Amino acid sequence: MFEIVFYKKEDDTKPVAEFIKGLEPKMKRKTLQEIQLLKEFGTDLREPYSKSLKDGLFELRVQQSNNISRIFYFFFDGQKIVMTNGFIKKTQKTPQAELDKALKYKSDYERRMNNG
Repeated sequence: MFEIVFYKKEDDTKPVAEFIKGLEPKMKRKTLQEIQLLKEFGTDLREPYSKSLKDGLFELRVQQSNNISRIFYFFFDGQKIVMTNGFIKKTQKTPQAELDKALKYKSDYERRMNNG
Protein backbone atom coordinates (compact mmCIF):
# COMPACT_ATOMS: atom_id res chain seq x y z
CA MET A 1 0.00 0.00 0.00
CA PHE A 2 1.29 3.43 -0.94
CA GLU A 3 1.08 6.53 1.24
CA ILE A 4 -0.70 9.59 -0.19
CA VAL A 5 0.77 12.96 0.78
CA PHE A 6 -0.55 16.39 -0.21
CA TYR A 7 2.19 18.83 -1.18
CA LYS A 8 2.29 21.76 1.24
CA LYS A 9 3.52 25.17 0.14
CA GLU A 10 5.74 27.32 2.39
CA ASP A 11 2.61 29.16 3.60
CA ASP A 12 1.11 25.80 4.74
CA THR A 13 -1.60 25.73 2.03
CA LYS A 14 -2.18 22.46 0.19
CA PRO A 15 -3.21 23.24 -3.43
CA VAL A 16 -4.61 19.78 -4.13
CA ALA A 17 -6.67 19.76 -0.92
CA GLU A 18 -8.17 23.13 -1.87
CA PHE A 19 -8.91 21.81 -5.36
CA ILE A 20 -10.66 18.66 -4.08
CA LYS A 21 -12.61 20.64 -1.49
CA GLY A 22 -13.99 22.86 -4.28
CA LEU A 23 -15.28 20.02 -6.45
CA GLU A 24 -19.01 19.32 -6.72
CA PRO A 25 -20.11 16.32 -4.60
CA LYS A 26 -20.26 13.59 -7.29
CA MET A 27 -16.89 14.62 -8.75
CA LYS A 28 -15.37 14.82 -5.28
CA ARG A 29 -16.60 11.29 -4.49
CA LYS A 30 -15.20 9.92 -7.77
CA THR A 31 -11.89 11.73 -7.16
CA LEU A 32 -11.55 10.25 -3.67
CA GLN A 33 -12.32 6.76 -5.09
CA GLU A 34 -9.55 7.15 -7.67
CA ILE A 35 -7.11 8.42 -5.05
CA GLN A 36 -7.89 5.22 -3.15
CA LEU A 37 -7.09 3.20 -6.31
CA LEU A 38 -3.81 5.08 -6.64
CA LYS A 39 -3.01 4.37 -2.99
CA GLU A 40 -3.65 0.68 -3.57
CA PHE A 41 -1.96 0.19 -6.96
CA GLY A 42 0.65 2.99 -7.02
CA THR A 43 3.14 2.50 -9.83
CA ASP A 44 0.95 -0.22 -11.39
CA LEU A 45 -2.03 2.11 -11.99
CA ARG A 46 -2.33 2.83 -15.72
CA GLU A 47 -4.68 4.50 -18.19
CA PRO A 48 -7.50 5.34 -18.10
CA TYR A 49 -6.84 6.24 -14.43
CA SER A 50 -3.26 7.44 -14.57
CA LYS A 51 -0.90 8.75 -17.21
CA SER A 52 2.81 9.50 -17.12
CA LEU A 53 3.61 13.04 -18.27
CA LYS A 54 7.23 14.18 -17.96
CA ASP A 55 10.08 14.49 -15.47
CA GLY A 56 8.56 11.87 -13.16
CA LEU A 57 5.20 13.65 -13.07
CA PHE A 58 1.91 11.78 -13.52
CA GLU A 59 -1.73 12.78 -13.73
CA LEU A 60 -4.66 11.10 -12.04
CA ARG A 61 -7.47 11.23 -14.59
CA VAL A 62 -10.97 11.60 -13.17
CA GLN A 63 -14.16 11.70 -15.22
CA GLN A 64 -17.67 12.04 -13.83
CA SER A 65 -20.20 12.19 -16.70
CA ASN A 66 -19.08 15.21 -18.80
CA ASN A 67 -16.79 16.66 -16.12
CA ILE A 68 -13.10 15.89 -16.33
CA SER A 69 -10.43 16.78 -13.82
CA ARG A 70 -6.76 16.03 -13.43
CA ILE A 71 -4.55 15.85 -10.35
CA PHE A 72 -0.78 15.88 -10.72
CA TYR A 73 1.38 13.63 -8.57
CA PHE A 74 4.81 12.04 -8.33
CA PHE A 75 6.45 9.21 -6.43
CA PHE A 76 8.93 10.01 -3.69
CA ASP A 77 11.10 7.82 -1.52
CA GLY A 78 9.62 4.49 -2.63
CA GLN A 79 6.07 4.16 -1.32
CA LYS A 80 5.10 7.83 -1.05
CA ILE A 81 2.81 9.51 -3.61
CA VAL A 82 2.89 13.30 -3.45
CA MET A 83 -0.14 15.06 -4.97
CA THR A 84 0.59 18.63 -6.02
CA ASN A 85 -2.34 20.41 -7.71
CA GLY A 86 -5.41 19.78 -9.79
CA PHE A 87 -7.58 21.45 -12.38
CA ILE A 88 -10.85 21.04 -14.25
CA LYS A 89 -10.05 20.00 -17.80
CA LYS A 90 -11.80 22.15 -20.40
CA THR A 91 -9.58 21.57 -23.45
CA GLN A 92 -7.89 18.59 -25.12
CA LYS A 93 -4.44 19.73 -24.08
CA THR A 94 -3.18 20.04 -20.50
CA PRO A 95 -2.69 23.76 -19.78
CA GLN A 96 1.03 24.53 -19.69
CA ALA A 97 0.59 26.81 -16.65
CA GLU A 98 -0.88 23.92 -14.62
CA LEU A 99 1.92 21.59 -15.70
CA ASP A 100 4.56 24.21 -14.86
CA LYS A 101 2.99 24.72 -11.43
CA ALA A 102 3.10 20.96 -10.74
CA LEU A 103 6.75 20.74 -11.81
CA LYS A 104 7.59 23.74 -9.60
CA TYR A 105 5.85 22.12 -6.61
CA LYS A 106 7.62 18.81 -7.27
CA SER A 107 11.00 20.52 -7.40
CA ASP A 108 10.24 22.50 -4.22
CA TYR A 109 9.11 19.36 -2.34
CA GLU A 110 12.18 17.38 -3.36
CA ARG A 111 14.48 20.27 -2.40
CA ARG A 112 12.90 20.65 1.05
CA MET A 113 12.77 16.90 1.77
CA ASN A 114 16.34 16.28 0.66
CA ASN A 115 17.65 19.23 2.70
CA GLY A 116 15.54 18.27 5.73
